Amino acid sequence: MVLATFVIVILRKFFDLGWIWMQESVTWMHAMVFMLAAAYTLQNEEHVRVDIFYTNFSPKKRAIVNLCGVFFLLLPLCAFIVWSSWDYVSESWRINETSWQAGGIAFLYLLKTIIPLTAILLALQGLTKSLADFFNVSEEPN
Repeated sequence: MVLATFVIVILRKFFDLGWIWMQESVTWMHAMVFMLAAAYTLQNEEHVRVDIFYTNFSPKKRAIVNLCGVFFLLLPLCAFIVWSSWDYVSESWRINETSWQAGGIAFLYLLKTIIPLTAILLALQGLTKSLADFFNVSEEPN
């Protein structure tokens, strides 16, 4: 993405060349970095966590909190994202949507597919991580 931006600037500034598809590709690459990295970020526990009591909890209690968070917050959010983006993405596929700009990206429908894909990947990662943590934590000592 940085290299593409660098090339766009050099071509514009020094060669008076520019293509709309190159500029649009930077915007879509930026969006894909955030959307496709969401599940990876959750896997590595680099996501934002509001931590008031969590650090003082035992590993078993943390696993329970994570499991509840996934089932009551993450999964409903992911389901909502898939549900609300479904018509948007399917219509884009139906018309083989391209950029509104002349010379823009010709496969916009493929890029829009990343929206529900992100929610699905995030839901799967949340489920697998929280269930694995829950079942792999040893019992608390009495």
